[in-house]
Amino acid sequence: MKKKKTQLRVRTYAFIDASNLFYGGEKSLGWKIDYSKLIKYLRKKYEVSHAFYFGGVEIHGYQHDYLKYETVPIILLEKKLVDYIKKQGKQLNEAQLLLLSKHLQRIRFYIKLEQFGYKLLLKPVKLYHLEDGSTQRKANCDVDMAFYLMKEKDNFNRVLVLSGDGDFLPVLKYLRKTGKVVIVLARGERAAKEIRRFAGSDFRDFNYLREQLKFMEKK
Repeated sequence: MKKKKTQLRVRTYAFIDASNLFYGGEKSLGWKIDYSKLIKYLRKKYEVSHAFYFGGVEIHGYQHDYLKYETVPIILLEKKLVDYIKKQGKQLNEAQLLLLSKHLQRIRFYIKLEQFGYKLLLKPVKLYHLEDGSTQRKANCDVDMAFYLMKEKDNFNRVLVLSGDGDFLPVLKYLRKTGKVVIVLARGERAAKEIRRFAGSDFRDFNYLREQLKFMEKK
């Protein structure tokens, strides 16, 4: 009597490189993403059970403990910023208050993402002084995302990578070599040529999902 082959259950994780996929915000993408629709799409289309979101956040003097936390504690950061605005608001000018309000709005956006089901891995935005005298704010999460791709590799057999960054190629090649199915979902015009070539038929252009994932303003 022949034994029936046991079918391996597909376990799919998604890794989202926010700075690469959505670089430049709505002006660059051309439309606003509904993150509730996005995670629902990932779950329905690819049966994603875990969606890791890598991004940066302004911390305004919050003492983030890199050794204790793997991500900036977003609820604690919100409380810190709200308390600061209450105490120092009258001493701040309109531009400063506007900036703080913008950053608080971003923090609350991240809180929403957690409620939708994303696993947030946020780094503090750092200020870099350039040679020309200008400054640049940056939170490079490439190493963090590569680390978690490797850290979680035994928990998935299919991975959905939402990034077109060519720096991830060595990790993605390794994952495929070890038997993982690697699907890349990225913006076609921003995806590195080597990533598109690597992914081949497993490359999905994020731009084609506009009608499914576009955020619709409530009237």
